Amino acid sequence: MGKIIDTWNELKKALDAEKARGRRVVFTNGCFDIIHAGHVSYLKEAKGLGDVLVIGLNSDSSVSKIKPGRPVVPERQRAAVLAALEMVDYVTLFNEDTPYELIKALGPDVLVKGGDWKPEDIVGSDIVPETRSLPYVKGISTSDIIARIIKLSKG
Repeated sequence: MGKIIDTWNELKKALDAEKARGRRVVFTNGCFDIIHAGHVSYLKEAKGLGDVLVIGLNSDSSVSKIKPGRPVVPERQRAAVLAALEMVDYVTLFNEDTPYELIKALGPDVLVKGGDWKPEDIVGSDIVPETRSLPYVKGISTSDIIARIIKLSKG
């Protein structure tokens, strides 16, 4: 089970210890509002690129800036669900619009986002040695799930 670490300094120390043991650190970020099969597939593939998977999770205030009316699930609950996934090692929150400062503070070996991002457009790609864009699972998204729930609720 992964750990939720609130302070970036504490997480940096944990990651430095992992790297000292020769482990490769993979970082990804996102809202992860309603966890679905696409997220699970993506995170499993991301973990396969290294030894330690770190998730920078948008805080509630950060999510609401980029996705009006969201999140559906509060940040602490989203973090708990992510940390419970076997492929996730660490989860930390960030309040900023982008995770750039978090990525800079942690210094991961690999930066990963979903296939809707070109590697050169991924925030932090200029400061991480390797950046990957993983294939997007078509037809599965939180927005689609929310739209289906709204449609069903209207009968």
